[in-house]
Amino acid sequence: MLSWIESANSPESEFTIANLPYGVFTTRDASTPKIGVAIGDSILDVTRAIALGFLPGDREFTAFSATDLAALMQLSGAERASIRAAIIELLQDGSSGAGRANSRRDELLIPMSDARLQLPVSIGDYTDFYASIDHATNVGRMFRPDNPLLPNYKYVPIGYHGRASSIVVSGTPIRRPSGQTRAPNAETPTFGPSRMLDYESELGLYVGRGNESGSVISLSDADDHIFGYCLVNDWSARDIQTWEYQPLGPFLAKNFATTVSPWVVTAEAVEEFRVPARKRSGDDPPTLEYLSSEKNETRGGIDAHLIVSISSERMRNEGLEPLQLSDSPFSSMYWTMPQLVTHHASNGCNLRTGDLIASGTVSGPSPNQMGCLLELTRRGANPVMLPTGESRSFLEDGDEVIMRGVLGAERKIGFGECRGVILPAITK
Repeated sequence: MLSWIESANSPESEFTIANLPYGVFTTRDASTPKIGVAIGDSILDVTRAIALGFLPGDREFTAFSATDLAALMQLSGAERASIRAAIIELLQDGSSGAGRANSRRDELLIPMSDARLQLPVSIGDYTDFYASIDHATNVGRMFRPDNPLLPNYKYVPIGYHGRASSIVVSGTPIRRPSGQTRAPNAETPTFGPSRMLDYESELGLYVGRGNESGSVISLSDADDHIFGYCLVNDWSARDIQTWEYQPLGPFLAKNFATTVSPWVVTAEAVEEFRVPARKRSGDDPPTLEYLSSEKNETRGGIDAHLIVSISSERMRNEGLEPLQLSDSPFSSMYWTMPQLVTHHASNGCNLRTGDLIASGTVSGPSPNQMGCLLELTRRGANPVMLPTGESRSFLEDGDEVIMRGVLGAERKIGFGECRGVILPAITK
């Protein structure tokens, strides 16, 4: 399909008419958040399109009168599909209303450069998993060379509850955290700025309709509870993490900030890129029944790649392009996104609309597929060299991390960017 919005047809565009992700934006002239759809280099102002009669005023379209995506997320799959079909009809070149819409494009479209993107929904709860076996193995080998995976890894999706209040939208600067660390040969810890600040490249999902407390979500129904997907950077202070993570797991090393991309790529757009889940090897134990289904085996995975680049302050001052660090295949994840949803609710935990569930660092076995500096530099032992001659074991003040995600082998559908610049720690 082609659109009458020319930029959406460019081979470089992530926001084609086959994508149509949702987001929330404001402009210089309108500070009240509105819901929009990304198309090419523009944003379709959905409420304006409804007011002008280009989209129907059916009941499900009242969700667009809200200031975030929560009401839209609560709609049924059939209602969301109906909305998507209407938006495609509006934007598709050659459709019955294309000529009239094109003639009023200045009223319907907001240039992305004129918009300020917001968090798409008020996130009540955030859970981060550890679903990449390659990441778990790469990290485990640093501490347990002969036995990198803990005994439970292949049986249970490992996760922790993060801090929803510190989730920020792409472009928000990240303040270097301070905390307790202990040097390898020291007897006591000290308090100060983290010296081992890291990123983690992840894919996240937003829960659409939740479940009642005490009920569960079967694996066969898990997809019905997924509204859409985004990029997630789970910033991590590795030195603080090393000192505090036993016996209860991550805490201050991770809860200071998590960055998400502003656009939510819908489950309907991702459906074309569903692939078989990672095939278990002969050494893997059988998956427990509640996490096993034929549908998950044949279509549980997602053909996506997460790409991470870095730009130091000096690189930007010298006009140098960001350096790509990794290109990680999401299809290699040991646990699928539906399995994460099912496991999360398996004890009766009530998931709610707008909850964010992240995959954990997405990595492959090769050095160019490692989704964090901890893996890529082997905990700082093998620094990355930048084009300026600078080296990075971990992130320095002024560094900007840029994450992108693309779907499919041709990589024509994307998630936009998830980026953040590191600011110095507050020391007083």
